[in-house]
Amino acid sequence: MQIGMTVLMTQALKTIVSSYHDYDKNSHLCPLPVSPPRSRQWRQSRIGTFAIAIAALLISTTAWLSLVFSDATTCCFHSLKDRQSRPHFFNWKKCVSHCHAKVTPPPALQFGTRKDHLHNGSSIVEQQGLSLKHIVFGIAGSSQLWKRRKEYVRLWWRPHDMRGHVWLDEQVLEEPGDDLLPPIMISEDISYFRYTNPIGHPSGLRISRIVKESFRLGLSDVRWFVLCDDDTIFNVNNLVDVLGKYNSSEMIYIGSPSESHSANSYFSHSMAFGGGGIAISQPLAKALSEMLDECIERYPKLYGSDDRLHACITELGIPLTWERGFHQVFN
Repeated sequence: MQIGMTVLMTQALKTIVSSYHDYDKNSHLCPLPVSPPRSRQWRQSRIGTFAIAIAALLISTTAWLSLVFSDATTCCFHSLKDRQSRPHFFNWKKCVSHCHAKVTPPPALQFGTRKDHLHNGSSIVEQQGLSLKHIVFGIAGSSQLWKRRKEYVRLWWRPHDMRGHVWLDEQVLEEPGDDLLPPIMISEDISYFRYTNPIGHPSGLRISRIVKESFRLGLSDVRWFVLCDDDTIFNVNNLVDVLGKYNSSEMIYIGSPSESHSANSYFSHSMAFGGGGIAISQPLAKALSEMLDECIERYPKLYGSDDRLHACITELGIPLTWERGFHQVFN
């Protein structure tokens, strides 16, 4: 831009000098009424002075343009041009600081691929050695079905190695052997939330809040919250291996769509289904705990818990990280 302005100023100088000579040659066409005769030497002196003045103006203008049209100013100039229709939104100081800031690529998190969150050679020591003690399970159940469904949980639950709770709508009677199952928690009242889906059930509101209620328990040294149904069966060793590949200090949403195309078409191909299990990192659980209630209130027409959770995680800008081992349907 500086070179272009210099060329323009040089051309302007040539035009002015040429015009002055043309005027001098054609002065006989329109003589001044009282113009005293001027010598050729005087005219040359005046032209020289005029050229020096133009050169000085050119140099000072170039220096001024060098200052004004710096990188930051040029950046703001384009921003200002884009915002001509709403000039009261333009913030010069913010623009300059933004243009001087180091440009960094968008975070890999938004791509939602497995490689974005995998550990590398510079893994934090805190992230090493993931075990079952670092995972809290939130198991969604129903008081009417728990007597039968708890046998599914008994197949994979390790009472001395694992942490978590079964979240029911009402208290149930404890039976012999239930001490080897996860402790039962009663979900908070959800009657004040709107639910307008004509074919679903309001229990989806209660189940979608399990991650918030689990986080609010304040358990120590938690890296992952794993949400599932009471008829979900885990291979817990494989689960630890899978989650151990990821950096739990980031906001990560792990799971898998359904094997059913019709279910994915009805809900979403980028939504994790709770029947196959959903893993949520501790930072994402914290963020959800702060906005989940307000978020689900905005979606009264949604069917169940999985799509409500998906909607709120999407509002936070976190995509699904697909792990194929989370199966929603068994054949």
